[in-house]
Amino acid sequence: MEDRFAALDGVVDVVSGYMGGHLDHPTYEQVCSGQTGHAETVEIHYHPDQIRYSDLVKRFFALHDSTTPDQQGANVGSQYRSVVFCNDSKEEQQVQQQIDRLAEEGLLKGRSCCTQVISPLPKFWRAEEYHQHYYQKHRGFISR
Repeated sequence: MEDRFAALDGVVDVVSGYMGGHLDHPTYEQVCSGQTGHAETVEIHYHPDQIRYSDLVKRFFALHDSTTPDQQGANVGSQYRSVVFCNDSKEEQQVQQQIDRLAEEGLLKGRSCCTQVISPLPKFWRAEEYHQHYYQKHRGFISR
């Protein structure tokens, strides 16, 4: 997700990390164990005058499967759950509106959306440096 959000006009930086768990300063190995309760996440820094939060939410739902619990592609485990961490009730409302729109337009293909919407915002823990810009480092480019 990091490279896909980073490619958007108005996005300043995207940081890989972990949120929603009970352990301070978790490591990748700890998160992957499924014992910390964290989800692998990205923290998006953007200019709201150049890109709207609702556009980021739409992009999020376009980039992943929000109907498969605890799985994204070949990655399986609670750390891969579909989740949006919100700063406030306005953001929560925008996420829920997008979920409702997807259902109304049949884009969920008759399946239920399992995306968790969590507020207030829990602590974000920055992932290890080797996880930052991972796709760019290992593929040599940013996908647009």
